[in-house]
Amino acid sequence: MKSSSLRLICAGAAILFAAVAVSWAAPDSAYHLLHTYKFGPAPGSKTEYFDYVTVDSAARRVYLGRGTAVEVMNADTGDNLGFITGFQRQHGVAVAPEFNRGFITDGGAGAITIFDLKTMKKESTVNAQPDADCMLYDPASKDAFSMNGDSNSSTAVNAQTGEFIKNIPLGGSPEFAVPDGMGHVYVNLADKDQIATIDTKTLEVTSRWPTAPEGHPTALAIDAEHHRLFSAGRSPQMLAIIDADTGKVVQTFPIAAGTDAARFDPETKLIFVSTIAGEIDVFHEDGPDKYTALEPIKSEYGAKTMGLDTKTHELFADTADFGAPSAPVNGRGGRRMAQMGTFRVLVFGK
Repeated sequence: MKSSSLRLICAGAAILFAAVAVSWAAPDSAYHLLHTYKFGPAPGSKTEYFDYVTVDSAARRVYLGRGTAVEVMNADTGDNLGFITGFQRQHGVAVAPEFNRGFITDGGAGAITIFDLKTMKKESTVNAQPDADCMLYDPASKDAFSMNGDSNSSTAVNAQTGEFIKNIPLGGSPEFAVPDGMGHVYVNLADKDQIATIDTKTLEVTSRWPTAPEGHPTALAIDAEHHRLFSAGRSPQMLAIIDADTGKVVQTFPIAAGTDAARFDPETKLIFVSTIAGEIDVFHEDGPDKYTALEPIKSEYGAKTMGLDTKTHELFADTADFGAPSAPVNGRGGRRMAQMGTFRVLVFGK
């Protein structure tokens, strides 16, 4: 074989190898840190606590769960717009713009507080059950639902009248839940490794599906158009894509440790899973039955909760500085406590 031909073959092989290597590498989502907004302690707080992040894209507001209060932030500038105060252990926020109402869970009080979206003033309080945590609004039934973790239940409230409707037994400890807008609310039952379906007309659980091989399902998002659920668990650390009609597990991916939020962007077809480990795992929906893992977004330790702005496609995650781990208990690693006055919001985008 002539040397020139050999060089051409070798060059072609090198190009082919490079192309294959590129195809094997995880594509980059192009998301990176855009802004960091720092805030002081929440009113009445003795510890630095934070939970759900809810983005009202239309109103350009971000609701931040701060334990004793809800902090309201301008989504475009990062300015503090005020606090809604007076909670024992505040967790989640949901908004129903058509009724100019918002709903806030207080796990310590076992209650749901209703507030005016324009003035941010409290209107009334509805009894839920202990450990009221995740909060959502279902546009199909016009009801708001709290997920009550330790009580193994969900509380339904009429969003228009603000009246209590029913406590729905779930048969397990709920974490996150999502509506499909067509009369169903899907709930992660963390202690049962299941997803339960609530019929929002009958207010009854109509199905239960295992999330295996994913375990301790915590974070949950939905592609309502294609009837796909994105359930992220902590043990094992995994994202499971599940058919919302049949409960069939379509595909699974490993994720980082300590997930607490998942979001799906219907326009970009990106799935985001935030974790305490300091990364946001990203996946692309190539089709209802085919998904691709992308390069994770580098975040910060503790930023396990997250909201999505569907207008700008930006992500809002919150965290703080953390102290050294406490002494191990029963052979398990100690907790790291968030330091007072170090709370901040991280904004990621392209």
